[in-house]
Amino acid sequence: MIKNQQILEPSLTKGELNELLGGWEGYGLGTIGRIKRAGSPDAIWIELLPQPDRPKLCSGCREPVTAIHDRQERWIQDLPLFDTAVELLVHRCRLNCARCGPKLEHLSWLAPYQRVTQRLALSVARLCRRLPVKHVAEYFDLHWGTVKAIDKAHPEATLPGPDLSRVEVIAMDDFAIRKGHRFATIIIDPTRKEVLWVGQGRGLEELRPFFEQLGEAGRTRLRAAVMDMWGPYELAVRQHCPNAEVVFDLFHVASKYAREVIDRVRVDEADRLRMDKPARQVVKGARWLLLRNAENVSPTERIQLQELLAANRALWVAYVLKDDLKRLWDYRSYPEAQRFWEQWFRRARRSRVEPLKKFALALKKKVHGILAHCRWPLHTSLLEGINNKIKVIKRMAYGFRDQEYFFLKIRQAFPGNP
Repeated sequence: MIKNQQILEPSLTKGELNELLGGWEGYGLGTIGRIKRAGSPDAIWIELLPQPDRPKLCSGCREPVTAIHDRQERWIQDLPLFDTAVELLVHRCRLNCARCGPKLEHLSWLAPYQRVTQRLALSVARLCRRLPVKHVAEYFDLHWGTVKAIDKAHPEATLPGPDLSRVEVIAMDDFAIRKGHRFATIIIDPTRKEVLWVGQGRGLEELRPFFEQLGEAGRTRLRAAVMDMWGPYELAVRQHCPNAEVVFDLFHVASKYAREVIDRVRVDEADRLRMDKPARQVVKGARWLLLRNAENVSPTERIQLQELLAANRALWVAYVLKDDLKRLWDYRSYPEAQRFWEQWFRRARRSRVEPLKKFALALKKKVHGILAHCRWPLHTSLLEGINNKIKVIKRMAYGFRDQEYFFLKIRQAFPGNP
């Protein structure tokens, strides 16, 4: 039965089949057979014979060459056909180029010295963006190293370099490469969501290549850089980009407050209550309740929180000033934000809570980056999302031994919006 008014035509010739299914430019079909493989499914093998009248191009200079140096037989793997592996027996020509010497003939569908066709390599590269290299290698019955080499070569050849000519704002953050405090730095353009640079380390010297790549005009054009309060990041921006303002992100300041104030006060209060075990357990188990935003606290938890804060003055002061500190990022008027900061600082210094007083003194040295948020309402939430995707990329690959390959995968995942 013919469906949808389809018309059946007579059987195809080898030339028509080659044009329809093969696309092996410059070659015609020879013998077609079956390969019996012990322990594996059978494969189809297809002999490709060079067409005598085709123009031959040198793979080095891409100029026409008529003199043939010799011929070689190569087994090349192509895309599976009807879920069956396809092996090509290709009779390749080595040309005697007057300019380059003996060189393989240039073929549009097969790169020099490769044992897989270009379309198979493209399919491998596409799948590697969604699947681990190991799984893609198993699917196509290729060696792991071959798939990894294809997946690395594809972004190297197709991924354009970052456009630094329009960058006026950057966001900087670090991420862990592997255990043992091995870090790398990622720099993005938050307006276009494009990864501009990834490099090993997070020190002043490790950041220098990015600013050199930015160029003198780019360094002068840069107007703001959002980051955490890591000293070398701020120092690098001030050293290389004197016109750029440093902006500190709320997330990192709040995280630092949680570690150095909330956690420290909670532990101190738990130690003070070591003789009262029920009360001590309540304080020890209240970490996430104290760190959670007020709007995310359920009615039941709110009652528990109120009882906890009413019974412990130090925790109450640390909790109230935590929420007040976050209000600094809501201001768009620099003078109003400055006045609010001065009030907050005086309250913190008079609190008689030592971890809070110590934190306020340290934060005073960095307040310029917080108040800069009035002029540049930037944040690193996009970077935090990118860092989460980096963890997925690393986990999907079971880790990376090739750091250059790892950084290429990161840039490939975030090419940016046009």
